[in-house]
Amino acid sequence: MIAGRRFPMHAGLALPPAACGSSSDRSLRSCPRRPFRKGAIGHAITSMLVLLLLAAPALAQTYPTKPIRMIVPYPAGGVADVSARIVAQKLGESLGQQVVIENRAGASGTLGANAVAKAAPDGYTLLLSPGDFVTMPTLLPPMTFDPDKDLVPITMVSRNPLLLVANTGAAFGNVKELLAAAKANPGHIAYSTPGNGTINHLAGEWFAIEGGVKFLHVPYRGGVASANGVAAGDVPFGVVSPSSGAALVDAGKVKVIALTGAERPSFAPADWPTLAESGIPVDVVLWNGLFAPAGTPPAIVNKLDQEVGRILRDEGVRKLLNAAGIEASAISQAAFVELIHKEAARYTRIIEKTGIRVER
Repeated sequence: MIAGRRFPMHAGLALPPAACGSSSDRSLRSCPRRPFRKGAIGHAITSMLVLLLLAAPALAQTYPTKPIRMIVPYPAGGVADVSARIVAQKLGESLGQQVVIENRAGASGTLGANAVAKAAPDGYTLLLSPGDFVTMPTLLPPMTFDPDKDLVPITMVSRNPLLLVANTGAAFGNVKELLAAAKANPGHIAYSTPGNGTINHLAGEWFAIEGGVKFLHVPYRGGVASANGVAAGDVPFGVVSPSSGAALVDAGKVKVIALTGAERPSFAPADWPTLAESGIPVDVVLWNGLFAPAGTPPAIVNKLDQEVGRILRDEGVRKLLNAAGIEASAISQAAFVELIHKEAARYTRIIEKTGIRVER
């Protein structure tokens, strides 16, 4: 409606003869116009929504009809990879379709995340990854996707603290001795992590700030390489995931100095103190979650959420994860989304506190 003017109906619309009287050759121009029914569009939209709602359960019931690809944006052997392989096997058995793991490492995990963000939103390409790209984006290389808009969180898979491990030949065996060595040699005590801008890197710098010392950061390519660097004596200590360091701890090649989380996981021995118990107020955990491309049908997201949650509550699966130094975390999608927002706000404050910077 502009200046009281009423727009005509489309000239190509034809009315049946009965609408204009008995004459079948009367032109549309001379035919009296029928009033536009405002409720017609609303009725059509409502009908379409009803059809979509009825179709959603059917879509979830038939999904999947082909193998699912689960991308892990880190090398094999790390906590994300181990978690993915255990969950993928059980998920494939549950859904009746193979779930294939694809390791696509690079760019601090954003390479694989980008591949999923750009994939078709049909439920056949998933991401199992730490949440660094959503909780600490300022520490990562420039991303070609928006994690808040291009990915949808499905559920958290695992959640556990990191380990501070030292070479067995290191002169320090606990937090107090490590801090004393660092104070005696400012900037010369090196520590390894899986890479720049990782949660391990943040934990190491936060530990240094709270301990009043300066360490030398040595980034590796992946968690296994980082842990092996400590075992080989290339660096005296490192911040590694339990799954990356567990075998080396069992073999006596590295020793655990502390856990970075405030809560002790069920698999941790009593003689592994937390940093908080050692007088250092640091609380950092590594979690891995399942994501899908934005636009994935809610029915599929809900089905995956329910299936993965059921798998993670299985005692046998929990034991498999614990044996690898991983704590299962079966929380709902809504709780997972809320946790992401809280973690992002918390780590933003910690990044500002430590002054950590990564060349982008």
